[in-house]
Amino acid sequence: MIASAPTTIDWWMLFAIGVLLLVLIVLSIAEMGLSRVSKPKAQALADSGARGGAALLALVTQPERWVNPLLLSVNVCQTIQATLTGVVAGRLFGAVGVAVGVVLNVVVFFVFAEAVPKTYAVLHSDRAALSTSRLVSLLVAFWPLRMVSRALIGLTNIVVKGKGLEKGPFIGEQEFLGIVEAAAEEEIIEHEERELIESIIEFGDTVVREIMRPKPDIISVDAGSSIDDALDEAFEHGVSRLPVMREDDEGNEDVLGIIYAKDLMRRIRAGEGGLTVDSLVRPAIVIPENKPVAKLMREMQREHFHMAIVADEYGSIVGLVTLEDCLEELVGEIVDEHDDEVPVVRQLPNGESLVDAGMAISEFNDHFRLKLEDDEFDTVGGYLFGTLEHVPVVGESIQVDGWRIVVEALEGRRITEVRLKPVLDDD
Repeated sequence: MIASAPTTIDWWMLFAIGVLLLVLIVLSIAEMGLSRVSKPKAQALADSGARGGAALLALVTQPERWVNPLLLSVNVCQTIQATLTGVVAGRLFGAVGVAVGVVLNVVVFFVFAEAVPKTYAVLHSDRAALSTSRLVSLLVAFWPLRMVSRALIGLTNIVVKGKGLEKGPFIGEQEFLGIVEAAAEEEIIEHEERELIESIIEFGDTVVREIMRPKPDIISVDAGSSIDDALDEAFEHGVSRLPVMREDDEGNEDVLGIIYAKDLMRRIRAGEGGLTVDSLVRPAIVIPENKPVAKLMREMQREHFHMAIVADEYGSIVGLVTLEDCLEELVGEIVDEHDDEVPVVRQLPNGESLVDAGMAISEFNDHFRLKLEDDEFDTVGGYLFGTLEHVPVVGESIQVDGWRIVVEALEGRRITEVRLKPVLDDD
């Protein structure tokens, strides 16, 4: 029941509330529409001559220019309309006016200024973005709004200190990966693109130890070997570079350098196949096992080398890494004509799986939906060896999360293959 008749001021405030409702509807459509249009899509719309296409492309190319001004505009409009609604409701309904104002804000403004326009923008992203792009461009070009927005971001930097905060707002790595996953499920991007984006994000945290070829798997020749024998070794394994190994004064194996198959072929063609490989050795690049892979790739590009020897903290050789290993971390396994196409995981008809023990624990967890700890160990074989705490024999096993991991094959003390089988109630 109205406590008092509306005055001229009340009518003007109601008119202002209606205008703010329309403005908020447009801003909601713009916010959701612009955030859902990719740069390639905006480029295509601009190239097709769509009305507002050029403005849309400019906004999508530089999202940091419009995000903060737009969000600030929404916040200002919502604050003003909430205040006016409360004042008018108080004047018209008296003591219960506050409750009436809250109900109106929740029902009217949430439904008509948030839910409805944003749902429309989700269903018609291109149309929503194009129809509001020029308006948002004018909004961004309004220098007082831009200055206030920057000032508030500057205030944020004072309250929460950090490097590069001037552009905000920000999302974390997991939030970004969640957005990518949602985009793939909604077919905004392809699943292959999602996998590549996730690989790039994870690539920054990857160190050489996680992708290197461990020392037992290194294809090498001994110092003093003949050029003929070295080339046979290269041909047999389909490699173009071979480390040359030697024993140091203390009897420990060390790397003398790297030989190239093309150098070997050149000498054999000259009739010098009986000579030793020592004269063809090129210097080997030795890197620590905790070196970031991203940094290693930049060095490989800058200094023009494709292979590096990996050493642990004591200087002992523990593995080898190539440019191909680095690229595979980004784009997945690269199989050439020399590789044996043996799958890392082989599914058996009885529901069990044979797994290469060199499989990374992170990949193993993703594949089998497990949660093995990967802080101490990088591979499934290493995890099993460390958990058993002794040199295993074939058939030994551990039980984890309803699965039994069994030692299937060994090479010396090294686990090369494991069997994964579900644990039955009577096991």
